[in-house]
Amino acid sequence: MSFVEMPGAKVPIRMWADPAAVEGAAMQQLQNVATLPWIKGLAVMPDVHFGKGATVGSVIAMQGAVCPAAVGVDIGCGMSAVRTSLTVNDLPGDLSRLRSKIEQAIPVGRGMHDDAVDPGRLHGFPTSGWDGFWGRFDTVADAVKFRAERATKQMGTLGSGNHFVEVCTDTDGAVWLMLHSGSRNIGKELAEHHIGIAQKLPHNQGLVDRDLAVFVADTPQMAAYRNDLFWAQEYAAYNRSIMMALLKDVVRKEFKKAKPVFEPEISCHHNYVAQERYEGMDLLVTRKGAIRAGSGEFGIIPGSMGTGSYIVKGLGNDRSFNSASHGAGRRMSRNAAKRRFTTKDLEEQTRGVECRKDSGVVDEIPGAYKPIEQVIDQQRDLVAVVAKLKQVVCVKG
Repeated sequence: MSFVEMPGAKVPIRMWADPAAVEGAAMQQLQNVATLPWIKGLAVMPDVHFGKGATVGSVIAMQGAVCPAAVGVDIGCGMSAVRTSLTVNDLPGDLSRLRSKIEQAIPVGRGMHDDAVDPGRLHGFPTSGWDGFWGRFDTVADAVKFRAERATKQMGTLGSGNHFVEVCTDTDGAVWLMLHSGSRNIGKELAEHHIGIAQKLPHNQGLVDRDLAVFVADTPQMAAYRNDLFWAQEYAAYNRSIMMALLKDVVRKEFKKAKPVFEPEISCHHNYVAQERYEGMDLLVTRKGAIRAGSGEFGIIPGSMGTGSYIVKGLGNDRSFNSASHGAGRRMSRNAAKRRFTTKDLEEQTRGVECRKDSGVVDEIPGAYKPIEQVIDQQRDLVAVVAKLKQVVCVKG
């Protein structure tokens, strides 16, 4: 489908989703965002659903302003994927050992490494810029400085919620490695710190929703937020890179005879801010649950833990601010999923996938998400499908 244009207070709302299928609370959030004085455009992805302040699955283009709640608390959250030389024939019948080895190498949930990972010991990891990145920690908000040790030990860890590490196969039988994570606790604390500051600023007092509080250009608060935002986005990218290096090491050891080779990594943020230019204007584009899909740019759109994922290539559609969806998108809240589904439902919906099937991940059941095929079909003018993947191992927090 191409987009449907809905009226909004300051800008039209371009929707790559059926407005009738979007929950009322999410539609109200979109209308709220369209009232912001600084807004220049709003694009809505097919995985749109209710979020805090702004919906998940929205792209907000503003001039001279940025809304920290529209980035979300997991700054820089995103995806990485690597195609390997392994094929489905290389995989053992029982994948429980492989899952166990991955869980041993990459801490999940609230876990962290006993000692900070030394990237110099990781096979082929690009260490240039590493020292400079950590040197810039001195410039972030004093409110999080006491988290320095935790931030170093959480680097290269998964987290919980919808974050995952997967081994997948594509329709040609090739094995892929894929993971989803962000800036861990340090990103969350930085986000919450700045959201709190923004909500107290005078220019935000008349907004329809206090969670849409913004920072405006040429102010010390904006400068401080942008500094911390970009640092946290870099933390998230490094976090995924280190996890992928750890995952590759597991695969090298487990498939020693096959001598696996890894193609270049595909990586994309889907909770972040970028400076981009549209219609002659320099804009701050916030993607909350959306990936950049510029012409020829690779992206990753995962489904739920039992349904598969897509590697895509952007078509460069300016109407969506060169964006596409970040996943399938939830169709019910975590609490609603826990009330509706049982562990037996989870077992049935994840049959054939080596993964957790206990009550702790029932809220991640495929039935709680929109059908990924439908979501892909709704954005055929935003991305082209390069590969369709199906997970065979899924590690959750």
